[in-house]
Amino acid sequence: MFAKVPDKEAEQIKEVSKMLTYGWGVIPCTVTIGNTSATTSLFPKDGGYLVPIKVALSKSEKIEFGISIQIKLEFRN
Repeated sequence: MFAKVPDKEAEQIKEVSKMLTYGWGVIPCTVTIGNTSATTSLFPKDGGYLVPIKVALSKSEKIEFGISIQIKLEFRN
């Protein structure tokens, strides 16, 4: 499952992406949804970014397709 980063935030990420990416535009980060965190990477897609939602996150936070969620991203390099 993936969540799309909103356009405004994607533009902000693009501004610093060259400092954060380890190649191909992929950006390592920690994703927090509710009380659950997981390490992953943002993937560039169609001028924006996708956030992979790992199974551990979706199960513990009861995430299903079609619902709105708030995601906190912490970038690492």
